[in-house]
Amino acid sequence: MHGHAVMIVHDPSIALDVAGTFRPEVAVLDIGLPGMDGYELASLLRKSAPDCRLIALTGYGQKKDRERAMAAGFAAHLVKPVQISEILEMITR
Repeated sequence: MHGHAVMIVHDPSIALDVAGTFRPEVAVLDIGLPGMDGYELASLLRKSAPDCRLIALTGYGQKKDRERAMAAGFAAHLVKPVQISEILEMITR
């Protein structure tokens, strides 16, 4: 956990519910989620946790994918597989 309080949620709808009480400072979101993609989740998260810093962690790594993530409000776009050190670097920036 590297000194961070961490909550893992596998369902986008539950993530939205949890964000209202957990109040995350950073959210690492997969883009290819079932039922709701990471872009939609990011948009909805912005409403319930507006100060949350969003990091995309995805298998989609083309230039257009990075551009779409940045346009959607993500602060960073990481392509799988990712080393934990890369995630920690993005969190502490």
